[in-house]
Amino acid sequence: MHEILSKISLIGIVPVVKINDTEKAVPLAKALSDGGIPAAEITFRTEQAEEAIVRITKEMPDVLVGAGTVLTTEQADRAIKAGAGFVVSPGLNPQVVAHCMQKGIPVIPGCSNPSDIEQAMALGLDVVKFFPAEAAGGVKMLKALSGPYGNMKFMPTGGITADNVNDYLSFSKVIACGGSWMVPENLIKQGNFEKITILAREAMESILGFKLSHVGINCEKDEQAGKVAASFSSLLNLDLYNGGVSIFAGNAAGNIIEVMKTPYKGRHGHIAIKTNYIERAVNYITGKGYKFDQSTAKYDLNNKLQTIYLESEVGGFAIHLVQ
Repeated sequence: MHEILSKISLIGIVPVVKINDTEKAVPLAKALSDGGIPAAEITFRTEQAEEAIVRITKEMPDVLVGAGTVLTTEQADRAIKAGAGFVVSPGLNPQVVAHCMQKGIPVIPGCSNPSDIEQAMALGLDVVKFFPAEAAGGVKMLKALSGPYGNMKFMPTGGITADNVNDYLSFSKVIACGGSWMVPENLIKQGNFEKITILAREAMESILGFKLSHVGINCEKDEQAGKVAASFSSLLNLDLYNGGVSIFAGNAAGNIIEVMKTPYKGRHGHIAIKTNYIERAVNYITGKGYKFDQSTAKYDLNNKLQTIYLESEVGGFAIHLVQ
């Protein structure tokens, strides 16, 4: 998969944007980036699209900007010249695909049936846009389509909302979703970029799904750990079970306290945060300026990241993410 598409996958969502006023292009990109979505697909449905891409790529170089609704090789050339990092089209036009590939620009054409996908494969593509996603049958249709084509990945677009985005992202063949609910046209027209930042942040919070997993408390020895765990068990009616290096006090409701038998990470202990997509969460938090301790990363048998700690403590507690 192309490097830019890998970066898109780490974000998880690509806002599909229609720009009618180029003066709003940079503030819009900044609003999205501030909300944790440093990406945008500027559709070539307006005359301002080309200039909007030029301005964003010049003034917001950390934002991944692509051109959408590209229907011809001429539009593709204009988009590439403007600085678009990727090209998206509603359908599969072999000429447009071949042209972009020759230019070294990742292209994501729209596909909605097996014939489209096989043509995309014949052209050398490994990522396509499933469009129009909801109208074409949604996640159920996408899973059926992907069955015979194990190496193909998808970016569903069309009818994606905050309510169904995780239905798509939880499917392993989906690298990201295209959506416009966080960039409604009326807010762009009004210049209400603060609201767009809020919607972008809410979108990422919905996707990442941060929740408290458990709190770890450091003790000096087994006996002390046992007393602390027993106290929480008595206080909150939690079950006790031995985890080897620690004692857990918890119940089915998800209230879990881990008491370490010997001091572990963090001056006082550690806090574990669950997330729907740990690699996207790492990317999102890194974008806020935090760093992760790569030596603490643990992977499953498929080499998928399962847990990792931040480098810095918060309030004397080490913080780690859990898939």
